[in-house]
Amino acid sequence: MMKHAFPRQLSFYMAGTYIKNFLFLAMMLLGVVYLFDTVELLRRAAKFDDVPILLVLQMGLFKLPEVGQMVLPFAVLFSAIFTFWQMTRRYELVAVRAAGLSVWQILGPIVLTAFLIGVIQVSMVNPFGALLIGKFEALESTYLKRQTSFVSLSKQGLWLKQDQDQGHVILHAGTIDSENWILKKIIVLFFDDTYSFTRRMDADSAELQDGQWSFKDVVSNRPREMPERSDFVTMTTDLTREDIEDSFASPETVSFWSLPSFIETMENTGFDPIRLKMHYQVLLSQPLLYLSMILLAACVSFRPPRNGGTFLLIAMGTLMGFMIFFASSFLQALGASHQIPLLLAAWAPALVSMLIGATIIMNVEDG
Repeated sequence: MMKHAFPRQLSFYMAGTYIKNFLFLAMMLLGVVYLFDTVELLRRAAKFDDVPILLVLQMGLFKLPEVGQMVLPFAVLFSAIFTFWQMTRRYELVAVRAAGLSVWQILGPIVLTAFLIGVIQVSMVNPFGALLIGKFEALESTYLKRQTSFVSLSKQGLWLKQDQDQGHVILHAGTIDSENWILKKIIVLFFDDTYSFTRRMDADSAELQDGQWSFKDVVSNRPREMPERSDFVTMTTDLTREDIEDSFASPETVSFWSLPSFIETMENTGFDPIRLKMHYQVLLSQPLLYLSMILLAACVSFRPPRNGGTFLLIAMGTLMGFMIFFASSFLQALGASHQIPLLLAAWAPALVSMLIGATIIMNVEDG
């Protein structure tokens, strides 16, 4: 039987209806997330007297775009289920099917819309969220964690800043042996409380041990003094290996567009960028995951009202959404620990969900 062309006006209507439902549900979920995050931040800020409530509210807003991206797949799924259920209740889908249009033609506008939402999330929302979450972590370190040490990674190597009783220290390492945690090509700059330079120390290597740095083959230079050479020098620190790795390996703080270059920087300096690689592949798979959510929503929502069981089917769709979320988190954990291939861990949830949804639709629908 010859298929009818899908009217452009009907395409805009279905896509517009879905976008309205998606925006409403996304704003509602973001409001709930912001409320709970702000309450938690207020609880943590209550321990200190110098953290104003306006700052806490601002920190909640800085954190919202990044945390909100975690609930976007649910917003895509639930809004699709509601849209299909709404159109079924109004017999709009029945009328469209009676006009000779297939289920794939009906799904086309909404599938394309969800795919575009995924593209926008990856290319625009993620970079914006990475910028704000970086500001949030800086405020959190200063006001809630009271950290005095800061870590940065660049193409020039690793930079560390820590405060001491009598001043401040900036440490630079050209390369890092991440397995043994040995830093090489070391430069250490010392400053007093007024940030006036006091001395420089060059070392061939440094090892981070429990509560201290151990430098080898050291040359110390003070202004207007002769250099001093030492075989071994130690310096206390409150940093741990985990603190350093977590401070610059947090994928959420790196924009999608900056991930490839940052991954290359980590590899060149000796760190394992597996977490960043996993995050990058997961972001690339997001549009396909959103597309699969529409197919799953269609599986549980394309039912005439007379068949009954609508809410049971919607509950099944919701359960499938949570199963995909937990399966995705589990596979990402396996991929980040080198247990399974990176591409399999990142792309399997989206591909499997899409295949399951398409298979169910083809077997149930006659379109």
